[in-house]
Amino acid sequence: MNDDKILRTKTSSRKADSRRGAAGIFGLILCVAMVTLLAVVSEFAYINTARTELSRSADSAALAGAWALHDARVRGDLNANQQVILAADILGAANEVGDVQAHLASDERSVEIGTFNAGTQTFYSTGNSNTANAVRVNFLLTNSVHGELPLQLGGLTGRKTQSLSRSVIAAFQHNIVGFERPHTEASTVEILPIALDEETWQQVVSKDTEDEFMYWNGSIANGSDGFHECSLYPTGTGSPGNRGTVDIGSSNNSTKDIRRQILHGISQDDFDALGKELIFNDQGELSLNGDTGISAGIKAELESIIGEKRIIPIFRRVQGNGNNANYTIIAWEGIRILSVRLTGPMKHKHLTIQPAPMVARGCKLSQTGDSHSEYLYSPAMLVD
Repeated sequence: MNDDKILRTKTSSRKADSRRGAAGIFGLILCVAMVTLLAVVSEFAYINTARTELSRSADSAALAGAWALHDARVRGDLNANQQVILAADILGAANEVGDVQAHLASDERSVEIGTFNAGTQTFYSTGNSNTANAVRVNFLLTNSVHGELPLQLGGLTGRKTQSLSRSVIAAFQHNIVGFERPHTEASTVEILPIALDEETWQQVVSKDTEDEFMYWNGSIANGSDGFHECSLYPTGTGSPGNRGTVDIGSSNNSTKDIRRQILHGISQDDFDALGKELIFNDQGELSLNGDTGISAGIKAELESIIGEKRIIPIFRRVQGNGNNANYTIIAWEGIRILSVRLTGPMKHKHLTIQPAPMVARGCKLSQTGDSHSEYLYSPAMLVD
């Protein structure tokens, strides 16, 4: 009887030892699985962080390239491809991706210069910086370009590197249809409240007018710079089709209001007094009250901004005379004032301007992508 108890005790002890051994092996397997799972989760988190960093680098590079392209357009540089690539590379490399400071490849694979159509949301690579308005950056971490992203736990996960890519488009756009109310009392929209007829503007754009002045090193000089000129001053007084001032504010802007707007732009109060949005309707038009002719009372203010850039409205037609005029505005354009003379014989009076590429802050863009401006651009922005 005692022998049976001893035998059962030994048997139970062996079974317990066997269970403890199996539990130990299972626990070891479980620990290895948990460590491997944690390694995989950690690696995926690292990869996702690297993707975010790559997106940030690509965004910065595309915006830098687009601004470099815009600045080249303003300077009149005909071939700014290398400047665009350099600007994109400097900003892109300022952010690390994982532990890698990746640079853009200096060829067409990484930085493409072209045009972006807002209506179709498509980018066309042209390589011509003189006509382009967009930059596409293709940031790649692959074996064929910079080498893949090195992983930290490749020994556990079985994968030592990860390829990453990010394509971003930044553009400054021409399809400006109006302006939003300034967000602060101190900010304004730099609109010169003097309208120019569409026919004359098209002659300027087509270079069918004179090119006798140039803006150089902050001053106006005689000579050709490729930007042809015209005069904002009307050719007569009170006749239909005449140029003149427009009321962006109350319907009877005083000379004092016009002077302030010439110097400082259109304010919040002006937008409120206008009583409607400063934006084209579905037909691409905006009606503004105005006054045909330009008073010599604003001569000093215009002279004080010679050499500076302003936005002007382009009108297709005008109805009425004097302060009962109504202008149909169909475009906004960037110009620079070159010379002012509002006194003396009529044939000697002029307000000479030339096109000047400029950024329209606070602008509104056409949702259909219709182009309304030749020399007025939105700020560079990410579009895809």
